[in-house]
Amino acid sequence: MSTLKEKYLQEVRPALMEQFSYKNIYEVPRLEKVVINMGIGEGKENPKLLDAAVLELAQITGQRPVVTKAKKSVASFKLREGMSIGCKVTLRGERMYDFVNKLLNVALPRVRDFRGVSPRSFDGRGNYSLGLKEQIIFPEIDYDDIEKVQGMDITIVTTARTDEEARELLKLLGMPFRAA
Repeated sequence: MSTLKEKYLQEVRPALMEQFSYKNIYEVPRLEKVVINMGIGEGKENPKLLDAAVLELAQITGQRPVVTKAKKSVASFKLREGMSIGCKVTLRGERMYDFVNKLLNVALPRVRDFRGVSPRSFDGRGNYSLGLKEQIIFPEIDYDDIEKVQGMDITIVTTARTDEEARELLKLLGMPFRAA
């Protein structure tokens, strides 16, 4: 098995079809997209942090991130509308499968004291979100070159209608859920 997409087509899809007794292969849940977001809190004071985050996210995903801007002004955060506050990448197709494969097989095992990801981080519509505390778990990031250790939010969007279907899809793809 070379890629995650092949694993999905040859193992996961038939298993899901049998388990949930779908009549058509197009009913079977699949990965639609993966959104990776890095919010940079001090980005408004130090623009170099934002540039570093954009560069690191591009190295991790292989795709150029979009800089996200504040939609509203928030006085208590000293934030004005239009300020750059983070960056995000939306992955689809082959890049999405490559990233999920790298996340499951390389990055997550490198997390300190890793006991699995939460099985309760579903949104009710079959999408899964997880937060990482540091970007240095990815092999592309050189620890000596980083400005600041930053976290990121990863949202895996599926075509599943329920959380149960999505949980089973991700479990069959190799997501290491911890015991609830």
